[in-house]
Amino acid sequence: MKKSALLLTALSLTGAGPTLADAFTDAVTAGKASGNFRLRFEDVSQDNAAKDASALTLRTHLGYETGTLSGFSAKIELEDTRIVAGQGDYTVGPTGYNPGEFSVIADPEHTELDQGYVQYKAKGVTAKLGRQVVTYDGHRFIGHVGWRQDRQTYDALRLDYAPMKDVSLSYTYIDQRNRIFAEQADLDSKDHLLNASINTPVGKVVVYSYLLEVDNGTDNALDTTGVSLSGKQALGDVKVLYTLEYAKQDAEQGTVERDADYSLVELGVAAAGITAKAGVETLGSDDGLYGFSTPLATLHKWNGWADLFLATPGVGLVDSYVSVSGKLLGGAWSVTHHSFDADEDSPTLDKLGDELNVSYVRKFGKHYSAGLKYADYNAKDFAVDTEKLWFWLGLSF
Repeated sequence: MKKSALLLTALSLTGAGPTLADAFTDAVTAGKASGNFRLRFEDVSQDNAAKDASALTLRTHLGYETGTLSGFSAKIELEDTRIVAGQGDYTVGPTGYNPGEFSVIADPEHTELDQGYVQYKAKGVTAKLGRQVVTYDGHRFIGHVGWRQDRQTYDALRLDYAPMKDVSLSYTYIDQRNRIFAEQADLDSKDHLLNASINTPVGKVVVYSYLLEVDNGTDNALDTTGVSLSGKQALGDVKVLYTLEYAKQDAEQGTVERDADYSLVELGVAAAGITAKAGVETLGSDDGLYGFSTPLATLHKWNGWADLFLATPGVGLVDSYVSVSGKLLGGAWSVTHHSFDADEDSPTLDKLGDELNVSYVRKFGKHYSAGLKYADYNAKDFAVDTEKLWFWLGLSF
């Protein structure tokens, strides 16, 4: 009997082998290739000693995502940026490219693994392990900085769970931040990201806690906990839009501990194809010595496209803004005005300037796009007058 059982088991495994191998081969070959090419010209002029900068760069993404086998799949994506036609008169400090000579354009030449992960999905659970894009809630605290040619990714484990309709829970552990300056500025870390959301009749409520720490042997914890509500309500043909958010941050800098608050109040209306918004975003200060920090955010999206406030000043930042956007000639346009002030002013820092942002983006067919964007920052007590202009062409499949 034992010999018969062993023989039957061996025969069944022999039969299953090719089946499993075939399923694996099918999953790998039934995947999807993808590509994205962005040719972009950027021009920067600043009222300081640095020379005006200009760059013409081509960013290439090439990727492949497998099919699914028993809930498992995998993705690999390579990223490359090259200077085109010798148009590389700009500075990228962290990589040592033309240090101190030109204004900064943060697009170094590079080739690297952008994403490479294994994913598992089943019964409301998604687990993803490896180098990956991680974003939460509009990129204000955790983003991929996709505006830059070398976008930000993370070596991480991410777990998402949807226990019921309209409820989602997420946890991410990051042990390396792959930043936008090729490999020269990547950081080892011990970051824990917790995010929970629920859709309610009045909008989406999100509760989050982002516990960040650079793994460099020093005390440098940066803990941010907050809650937000965003939604819209219809009043006839008009939609009323609203966002409310508050967060508290505790920062440990060696033996010094700091804390600061964050708040956002935004109201808007959408009617007849036009959307208008007004808001006040406050990145608070701790006695003028520390400003609320968001080191993993897609910072270009917030506080003006001229990128003068990538690091919050010690006096904090109050960004009062109005924006109008809509559709025109098959594309999308937007105009935004920012007025910047200190949260806790000092004798030398109070009015931090104002900025105008204008953009127009259009898709052509299924695969092509083009865009034009302009930023004009007028300095007061902070930084210097800055103008930036971008034009780009894109191809994706």
